[in-house]
Amino acid sequence: MRTVLFSLFALFFAALPAAAQGANPAEQFVSGRIRDGLAILNQTNLDAESRSHKFEDFLLEATDLKRIALFTLGSAAGSATPAQRDAFVAAFRTYATAVYRSYFQRYSGQSLSVTGSRANGPGDTIVRTSMVDPNGGRPLAVDFRVRTDGPKPVVIDIGISGVWLALTQHDDFAAFLARNNGNVDALTTHLLDVAKTYH
Repeated sequence: MRTVLFSLFALFFAALPAAAQGANPAEQFVSGRIRDGLAILNQTNLDAESRSHKFEDFLLEATDLKRIALFTLGSAAGSATPAQRDAFVAAFRTYATAVYRSYFQRYSGQSLSVTGSRANGPGDTIVRTSMVDPNGGRPLAVDFRVRTDGPKPVVIDIGISGVWLALTQHDDFAAFLARNNGNVDALTTHLLDVAKTYH
């Protein structure tokens, strides 16, 4: 599994400053949530474990992990039983949050600035940002895909220099299923095993 995008996802959720006035709702959502995440990381009155749990809860609230999980499962979601889908979603959440918790402490002052956005469909917006490392280096293009047509805005994918997290996981999981006769239960177990390596 390629987990580097998960690590970048966690870092970027800690690095984005407030959006400029006049930003659209998707840009405002991304900027506001990231500002909240940075505040959590800077809570020096909390020990590392408490801050990690709080940041994990924050990330889960800002994303639609169930939607992402079922997308990454691909066509196998249609043939899986409801119980298998539920077990996979739970395992995906465990896997994702384990990776988030492992990487969130790597934040070291990176900053993101919103450079614009484009409509990807009704209630579906790609928010474009540029990441700048305080130690120099070329800026990195980061895109957030935000849905604003539900009860609350949520991030459903992130793109790093054109590589999308959910699409990457979709391909990884499809390859795993191809090697394991389409066994969704095996994939679920595999995700839980991978999650344990981050503890």
